[in-house]
Amino acid sequence: MILKFLRLLKILAVATKYGLDEIAVTSLHAPRTARFMNTVFFWRRITSPRAIRLRQALEELGPIFIKFGQVLSTRRDLMPPDIADELSLLQDRVPPFDSDLAIAQITEALGAHPDQLFASFERVPVASASIAQVHFATLKDGTEVAVKVLRPGMRKTIDEDLALMDMAARLIERVWAESRRLKPREVVAEFDKYLHDELDLMREAANASQLRRNFANSNLLMVPEMYWDYCSSSVIVMERMRGIPVSQIDRLAAEGVDLKKLSSDGVEIFFTQVFRDGFFHADMHPGNILVSVEKETFGRYIALDFGIVGTLNDFDKDYLSQNFLAFFRRDYKRVAEAHIESGWAPRDTRVDELESAVRACCEPIFDRPLKDISFGQILLRLFQTSRRFNVEVQPQLVLLQKTLLNIEGLGRQLDPDLDLWKTAKPYLERWMSEQVGWQGLVERLRAEAPRYAHIFPQLPRLLHQTLERHAHSGMTTQNGHQVANADLMAALLVEQRRTNRLLAFLGAVVVLVGSLTAGYFVLHGG
Repeated sequence: MILKFLRLLKILAVATKYGLDEIAVTSLHAPRTARFMNTVFFWRRITSPRAIRLRQALEELGPIFIKFGQVLSTRRDLMPPDIADELSLLQDRVPPFDSDLAIAQITEALGAHPDQLFASFERVPVASASIAQVHFATLKDGTEVAVKVLRPGMRKTIDEDLALMDMAARLIERVWAESRRLKPREVVAEFDKYLHDELDLMREAANASQLRRNFANSNLLMVPEMYWDYCSSSVIVMERMRGIPVSQIDRLAAEGVDLKKLSSDGVEIFFTQVFRDGFFHADMHPGNILVSVEKETFGRYIALDFGIVGTLNDFDKDYLSQNFLAFFRRDYKRVAEAHIESGWAPRDTRVDELESAVRACCEPIFDRPLKDISFGQILLRLFQTSRRFNVEVQPQLVLLQKTLLNIEGLGRQLDPDLDLWKTAKPYLERWMSEQVGWQGLVERLRAEAPRYAHIFPQLPRLLHQTLERHAHSGMTTQNGHQVANADLMAALLVEQRRTNRLLAFLGAVVVLVGSLTAGYFVLHGG
């Protein structure tokens, strides 16, 4: 309890130092309260913009608050643009923890000392962040690996700071009416889930394994292999990847990497993850991306750190593709209709009003040269517009928007003339064609075939049971004896014969379609 109280005092001291109270009071539009606060804290001089002060305060409060700021930077549907932009600059500048603690963590998690597990183990970490740090090692068979070790005591620290954040969120909701729109308690709850997911390194290893499988035959993206015999919830061991950080553009150019191709490859990787797989790396900032300069894999991206991934179901993918293509065609009415049909805008929303708001948001952007249009900024403006219409912004789409901003920023660093629209449009149109055309039908039949193969043989029995129930329900009681309704039974027999003919026809159709599908995949190599 004493430690919690001291932690709370430190948080209050830092908040006062950077004038976070002044930011809150200004938002309340209460000039008297503001003057009173300035009188009480007469000794401080606040000159920096509010966003910079907030970022500096979070950095001083330590790793958990830095992480919280990073999460807030993704919630551009809630945060003012200046604050979201500044918080996106937060980095995990955290010193490494003692190597003896890392060794103890590995020994406890894997049941043996690193000297027994590995042929060699480098005690000095090569990377350190708020949640974990990484050491290089070599397996007994000579395979070079990276060992990621969770920081000791993180769960206790996180739970304590989250409890304080939740208390602050409750207080903000009580004293600030506008906070209901910002949903502070929901944001803290989202952060809670996000952090506890990152604390389970097995989840990260599973994410990496899935992404690696999705790009197994790709010449665009490489993902490290996980060595499951050496993985636990607090330690994971993966293939060591060698490459140049994607942010080191001069080094890449000196090695002969085609930066324009690298830029367009990044866009294709992103849209492949989103629309083909519905599973995307949602933390693709430059620190998590390398580029291979090895002869066999020259110019390929290397993805690292899979603690945060986004998932999209078929409904999400269809919604996004319809919206993106409607934007390309400047069909704002279709954008408005898609929002209402999806249920993300209230059913009573007027299509023409939402259409007008979307047009006002997007039309000025289209009047600029295509290469100057920001795809991510369009999504950002739409999120801001959505507030007026009480549009429910889905968490998976917020992650998507944050990732798209990362990809676009990275792409423009590599190629200042990157036209994200021009690069993405053919891919989206091809994907939509595959979904609604014959290829999409064949793929869906192929996916559903096992289920219908199980259901189809049961249809005659189920039909017979249904007819029997109808027959019994048609029995009437006369003088205490059950008498069958002859007319009803005759009608049921006629219907049964008709149904049998229909089932025979359907069976023939299924066999024909199955044969055609099998033939198609044989001819096209599966």
